[in-house]
Amino acid sequence: MQGSANLNLMIKAARKAGRALVKDFREVENLQVSTKGPGDFVSKADREAERIIKEDLMGARPTYGWLGEETGETEGVDPTRRWIVDPLDGTTNFLHGLPLAGVDST
Repeated sequence: MQGSANLNLMIKAARKAGRALVKDFREVENLQVSTKGPGDFVSKADREAERIIKEDLMGARPTYGWLGEETGETEGVDPTRRWIVDPLDGTTNFLHGLPLAGVDST
């Protein structure tokens, strides 16, 4: 079934990106940060998480389109399928070192 295959791909990509985000969270004071607008931040962690997810998902489904918060839109060969990704929702909290649910930052 295609749906469950895609779900498995998404879970695998999210977990892989999540491991990178946890590492960056533990070293948040050293993270490179820039602003996209007032109160709208982007970090190296955002970009790297999106890169990991995009590489995994587009590698597995190269005909799909892509819409990523950090990398924008790429048209796909299949007009009915598109990955839509926000790799790190809550960047401001992440950057201020607020604990994330389920993340052991010790």
